[in-house]
Amino acid sequence: MNEYVPQRPKKLGLTVFESIALTTLRDYIDWTPFFLSWELRGRYPAIFDDHVVGKEARKLFDDATGILEAIIAENSLQAKGVCGLFPANTVRDDDIEVYADENRTTVLTTLNCLRQQNQKAAGQPNLSLADYIAPKETGVADYIGAFVVTAGLGAEELCKRYERNHDDYSSIMVKALADRFAEAAAEWLHERVRKELWGYAAQEQFSNEELIKEEYTGIRPAPGYPACPEHSEKRKLFDLLSAEKHTGTILTESFAMYPAASVSGWYFAHPQAKYFPLGKIHRDQVEDYAQRKGWSVEEAERWLAPSLGYEP
Repeated sequence: MNEYVPQRPKKLGLTVFESIALTTLRDYIDWTPFFLSWELRGRYPAIFDDHVVGKEARKLFDDATGILEAIIAENSLQAKGVCGLFPANTVRDDDIEVYADENRTTVLTTLNCLRQQNQKAAGQPNLSLADYIAPKETGVADYIGAFVVTAGLGAEELCKRYERNHDDYSSIMVKALADRFAEAAAEWLHERVRKELWGYAAQEQFSNEELIKEEYTGIRPAPGYPACPEHSEKRKLFDLLSAEKHTGTILTESFAMYPAASVSGWYFAHPQAKYFPLGKIHRDQVEDYAQRKGWSVEEAERWLAPSLGYEP
């Protein structure tokens, strides 16, 4: 990574959003995945002009916006969020220590990252998310963020209400809209972080279309993403933020989020930070990861099964 000087966040620690207005989130909705969830392919709003699915897409959109307006009017879904910004440094190449304060002596948690091991062209590095945080030995004070948002509070009750009236279509629509609101909340909060709470992009001005295209600086990968496919790291994120208490979102035994219309992840502010797939990894890294996690190799292989480049 090229040299850069990390910016100290304007507000370290937790920020809790007890209620995020759905009217605000409506303007941040990315509708393209909504159509995909109904197996209609095409980008919004161009999909309406598609000679094959355009008419159906328009009817679906009209139905969705009708239910969306009813949800807002009745306040039948609630959106909440919490984010945190913390001092952090990389240690041992692929671990990120998250600190309680600028003294950097009390470690709140350690994130265990994984590194690409595929063959690349000369000069192309094998990436790890840890590359986007300054190593501790450099003495550079770096930072990391974390967040959890949900828009699924109330969704189950609303779905049951429709189902009691034998309206399965509207029930499915509520779930799809709750997902869109949750993703919109993640987009809205990341913008707040970049411009205000962290403040490294205070002058940023992007349209919703530009936000959807991720033209801003920084990324927000989550445990389960291609760059960090091992889901148990989500427990560290939730504990760091006291997310269950602040958002009502809980983790299941398999580290799925409930309500399902929830989004979580880490904030990296490095200007070169990008999303990437981990790809297949080899036994040497799995053994190292198991040691760092305090697991047996067998347990690591179980959690990393889709990423293994060998037969256990």
